[in-house]
Amino acid sequence: MNRMKVIVGLGNPGDRYARTRHNVGYDVIDELVRRFVLPKPRIKFEAETWELELSGEKLWLLKPLTFMNLSGRSVRQCLEFFQLSPTDLLAISDDLNLPLGQLRMRASGSDGGQKGLRDIQNQLGTQEYARLRIGIGRPPGQMDSADFVLSRFAKSEQPDMEHAIVCAADGVELWVRSGIAEAMNRINVSPPKDGER
Repeated sequence: MNRMKVIVGLGNPGDRYARTRHNVGYDVIDELVRRFVLPKPRIKFEAETWELELSGEKLWLLKPLTFMNLSGRSVRQCLEFFQLSPTDLLAISDDLNLPLGQLRMRASGSDGGQKGLRDIQNQLGTQEYARLRIGIGRPPGQMDSADFVLSRFAKSEQPDMEHAIVCAADGVELWVRSGIAEAMNRINVSPPKDGER
């Protein structure tokens, strides 16, 4: 039997939230769906799901439909159904504490204030799962962070974010093919400055 891994992109369902800062996890899943020309999703585990095979491993891609703060419910259902360990999981989320477009992959660790990651940790009872964070920058001035994460990227930010989404999808592939250490070494670098891409 093939091994299996689960990649979950965190976000909020519905057009109202599409392309917002909080939905970059969804955007990475969308990039993988495009990359591998996958069919329309099936609804399972309270999520949009896709199945594919990569380097001899079966992958499940998930976009939970539970809204961000209850993401762990969907993840737990999937891992329990397939009898997988949290170490078979990679969660992708936005991060307010990283500069715009910066990627940070870790094998485990705290939720860093990200409520979707916090719910995954609570539902699984462990911090021992891989996560890939994508920097979305800090709120300007006195803007509330809850409003900021639900805002869309400025036109000037979009090229950097599009590049970050592609690099994040590359990081997912690396994690599957070569493991967490190799993926961390390759993608945990500073974002390119203008003109360096």
